[in-house]
Amino acid sequence: MGLLQINVLGSSFAIQAKEDDEYLKKLLSYYKQIITEIEKSDNLNDPKQTAILAGILLCDELYKEKEKAALLRKTLNSKETENNEDINRIANDLISQIEKVL
Repeated sequence: MGLLQINVLGSSFAIQAKEDDEYLKKLLSYYKQIITEIEKSDNLNDPKQTAILAGILLCDELYKEKEKAALLRKTLNSKETENNEDINRIANDLISQIEKVL
């Protein structure tokens, strides 16, 4: 169980989560990185707007990664099906050859 002290966009509070402290610190660091990028590129002065935009950007990133993972699973399943078909074809060819010899 991890504990994390958050000081971001003028807010300060602590959270406790099932993850360990180091993992929580990495998450907070990444979130702060996103906030810094937003602050550099956008003229947002409202911390709430910055936090909302950071959340949307992180959701976008997560959604794209999930789409990539789904496509990869689909591709792997397709390859597995092709491989199984190849294996079955080879096995049937071998059985036919054995039957001819017998």
